[in-house]
Amino acid sequence: MKITDIRATTVTVPLEAPLRHANGCHWGRFVRTIVEVETDEGIIGLGEMGGGGESAEATFRAMKAYLLGHNPANLEEMRFKIANPTASLYNNRTQILAALEFACLDIIGQKWGVPVYEILGGKLQDEVPFASYLFFRYANAKTGEGEVRTIEQLVNHAKDLKEKYGFTSHKLKGGVFHPTYELECYKAVAEALKGDSFRFDPNAAWSTEQAIWFGQQIEHIKNDYFEDPVFGLNAMRRVREMVRIPTGTNTVVVNFEQLSANVLNPACDVILLDTTFWGGIKQCVKAAGVCETFQLGVAVHSSGELGIQLSTMLHLGAVIPNLSFAADAHYHHVTDDIIEGGKFEYKNGKIKVPNGAGLGVKLNRDKLNQYNELYKELGGYNYDKDPLRPDWCPTIPNTRWADENDDRIPQI
Repeated sequence: MKITDIRATTVTVPLEAPLRHANGCHWGRFVRTIVEVETDEGIIGLGEMGGGGESAEATFRAMKAYLLGHNPANLEEMRFKIANPTASLYNNRTQILAALEFACLDIIGQKWGVPVYEILGGKLQDEVPFASYLFFRYANAKTGEGEVRTIEQLVNHAKDLKEKYGFTSHKLKGGVFHPTYELECYKAVAEALKGDSFRFDPNAAWSTEQAIWFGQQIEHIKNDYFEDPVFGLNAMRRVREMVRIPTGTNTVVVNFEQLSANVLNPACDVILLDTTFWGGIKQCVKAAGVCETFQLGVAVHSSGELGIQLSTMLHLGAVIPNLSFAADAHYHHVTDDIIEGGKFEYKNGKIKVPNGAGLGVKLNRDKLNQYNELYKELGGYNYDKDPLRPDWCPTIPNTRWADENDDRIPQI
């Protein structure tokens, strides 16, 4: 079996409302690149990566020079062909590798007639639990609805998600407003949903001193972990020494060199594994094995997925024995998907692991074309810009907070 073609299609899929974060905003939609890898036997494997557009599509086209004629089962060789660690100093291809690995695992599963989780050692659970992902949100420009800015709006939003999807763990994405205001918000959600667990993530926007202060104020809450309050292993280590909450990261431990440094001199207690950031599902399984050895916690990170990447997260969550926490997912913010059968469904805060061959999902060609046309119409957006603060950019640590009293609606 040999690879005969690689195709990439950029799509943009609407969100319920624009999602605000420490570095800017998701401007009312996600942009994703959908990858198809075809073999000489007519099997098509699916992959997905964040962002995209002409540059991503061109990069995937360039991979043909490396991979045409390659056996998709030779995943380790593919890793070195396109993401050799020394060559990659000049062409960071980790996310490209991940999308291609997804597709190759999908091909192998279809060829063998088994789900990806069987290729990875067999599933340990049929369903993967997820946390709600709470964002401060701008209102939807078309409907005027969906704003999450005030404490009351945030609490109502959290309650609504719990009722609708059954979440019992809740993650608040902060770093947008001043830490004193976000502390009030976080405490209010925890008070409103007593008995559940919580996690806070300001995207490393704070100074170490702010992070220590904030962390000490929330020690009484049932926290899963304190995620990336600061940037850098040393800063995380300082916070960990002063705050009695497990620290978590998807920012400063995203490869094996960083993981080894964290093992030797711990800064982060919980490692959020992202199938894209780590370069594929297999890399995440390897990393989970290291974490199991050294008794570090493991969670599954979300990078703004549609159904193909969500499937990779489900297969990962199914096979690792040390998934200590509910996984993250932006998925409930997305209004549609490009897979057959529509969006995956939550039940009691969990999503069932697909049992079909390969990743267990198929492209809905009509939806793929619809959202490719929407991308061509709207284009991309700057993830690291705020549509209502065009001249703003964050610093690290940040001091340029958004105004929680600003109720304007961006026309995007």
